[in-house]
Amino acid sequence: MAERAITDDAWVAAAYRRTMSSGRARLAEVLGGQVEVESSGAWLTTSRGRRILNVGGYGVFITGARHPTVVREVERQLRTHPIGTRIFLDPAAARAAELLTSVTPPGLDRVHFSGSGAEAVEAAIKLARLNGRHRLVSMTGGYHGKTMGALSVTARDTFQKPFRPLLPDVEHVPFGDVEALARVLRRHPGETCVIVEPVQGEAGVVIPAPGYLRAVREVCSRHGALLVVDEVQSGLGRLGAWWGCDAEGVSPDILLSGKALGGAVVPVAATVATEETFSVLDRDPILHTSTFSAAPIAMAAVCGAILAIQEDGLVERAAALGARLTPELKRIMATYLPHHPYEVRGAGLLIGIDFADPAMAADLFMALVTQDVIANLSLNSDHVMRLTPPATMTDSDVAFLFDRFERAARSVAERNPEYEVTAHA
Repeated sequence: MAERAITDDAWVAAAYRRTMSSGRARLAEVLGGQVEVESSGAWLTTSRGRRILNVGGYGVFITGARHPTVVREVERQLRTHPIGTRIFLDPAAARAAELLTSVTPPGLDRVHFSGSGAEAVEAAIKLARLNGRHRLVSMTGGYHGKTMGALSVTARDTFQKPFRPLLPDVEHVPFGDVEALARVLRRHPGETCVIVEPVQGEAGVVIPAPGYLRAVREVCSRHGALLVVDEVQSGLGRLGAWWGCDAEGVSPDILLSGKALGGAVVPVAATVATEETFSVLDRDPILHTSTFSAAPIAMAAVCGAILAIQEDGLVERAAALGARLTPELKRIMATYLPHHPYEVRGAGLLIGIDFADPAMAADLFMALVTQDVIANLSLNSDHVMRLTPPATMTDSDVAFLFDRFERAARSVAERNPEYEVTAHA
């Protein structure tokens, strides 16, 4: 059966329909029924031998797939001690925590590891409650996960409605509107936890005005609110800085990391807090636990990811690559779809193409798949197609992306003759 599972696409799709998600199987069929079986760097390979450039992956692949430093660390841990007893102390966890806190903003020195970004959000909410902040404020368009607590601060009715009632005492204010936030905090001084993204990824790469995050920090401090900055997608170099916080010199009370934290090898996330905020958990070490929290194999992946980012200069490469990609994508869009309302936005290697018509975003996404390129549609904004390329892309990878993006844009223009095509290759 194992060999068949690798070579028989129809069997894989049928297995999904029988035992997992028939909806996923239908979506895969729309996308050509591809089954991915191998990945390396910026590329993945399907069971049919098709090589596809991965500039999607929802922000996971800042180090690319199977980065040798990450693989080396994980393989070494796999050969010795992959899963711990949760009774004794583990050196892999200690090393991972030391490495992570060495690159976080000042004052964020305590870590709780978990398996996903949503779990990191849940830990932050529980820390907030232990610190007397029972009210939650998040931003319209923000995305923080789909577990019950995280879903409560993910301000999208589509995801929330089937699962209500969610957590009480949750409010949403417009992203970028500091005064709206201040009005809420003034009503509940010392009772509120605020969660915000430096750049809203799933909302479609929404970039606030300069100074926004710093102003949020100031208003939270003024009204005794706990500040949580969700960098699950934006952190670890994605924006061309270690953290979105760094650009404005902001240190939150809690920082959330994930996605890229496992080096695209092992799923892992982290809730990183100040000593004052985290110390409420020190009184009872079993108050908030998880069987696989800080599992040695995941901790090895964290070490590998941070070392790879440092050794390869991936933060700087992300900034340089983003400065190269975004202008060229703007040029291509202006060439082939000049009369269709759209906007290209980019912060480092978080790039969004925002269409007035959601059908156009889906059309471009599908056209790219046809051209052997994977991007993403945004979960909180169906009219934005998003690119989150690896910082390890080579010049030939970039050239391939530009060529195939141009072909895809041309094909979208040709399928929409009401919009003028101004150039032909």
